[in-house]
Amino acid sequence: MELEIIDISDNETRLNRERERRRQQLRQKQARARQRQKQIRKRRRQIFMMKTAVLCCLLLLVVLIALVLHQMFPAPRQKDSIPDRVYMEEREVINAKPLQGPGITEDFLTVNEYSRPGEALETVNNIFVHYTANPGTSAAQNRSYFENLGLTGETSASAHFVIGYEGEIIQCIPLDEIAYAVQKRNYDSISIECCYLDGNGKFTQATYNSLVELSSWLLGRYHLSPTDLRRHYDEGGKMCPLYYVEHEEAWNQFIRDVEDYMRNKSEV
Repeated sequence: MELEIIDISDNETRLNRERERRRQQLRQKQARARQRQKQIRKRRRQIFMMKTAVLCCLLLLVVLIALVLHQMFPAPRQKDSIPDRVYMEEREVINAKPLQGPGITEDFLTVNEYSRPGEALETVNNIFVHYTANPGTSAAQNRSYFENLGLTGETSASAHFVIGYEGEIIQCIPLDEIAYAVQKRNYDSISIECCYLDGNGKFTQATYNSLVELSSWLLGRYHLSPTDLRRHYDEGGKMCPLYYVEHEEAWNQFIRDVEDYMRNKSEV
């Protein structure tokens, strides 16, 4: 009887050692994976900075060549024959600011490797809708969370826009940069995070109205249609935004509401 107890104890010891060994292997594997991701982001930043430096040098060279040619071959004076109004219109076009979306407050994140890598967004094929998965938090609080990731480094996450439960819209990332929102689609999409109050993830009416308006504006800006709107769930199966994953009919109604909004705007 004593021999059997010793054998069982030995087996348990061996099993515990094996479990600990596997846990160590898993932690080592995860650490290597994080290191690889960090190296990949570092290489991307280096390539982006090199391309930017080369482009700046080329632009500077073009400007210098233009200045030299202008000094060598001055153009004949023709301004006196052109009305001043034309020059004023040209200056207005040159000084025109980019189109600003509906009720947007720009509060861009500080460039960092965890929430705003500063990498170029070269094309936009879809607009993704998310929810914060943190009921009762405001747009400003979620923007602060993204900002603090640059200090904590606990994960990589962000979105171009955050809509609060009172309908306020904060833009966290410029539209010519990527956000860390949809892992495989960060380089060809815009993402909108939405705050909410209820545990079921349903948006307030104010949030919903702002989402319809902002989505319509973005679709028009990028020459897309309402069918190009996506849930985070549609890319990878994550339950986000929760309410619109569990209520397919509500998502379809949202698409129809965006269609109606865009049609009404075009008729005005």
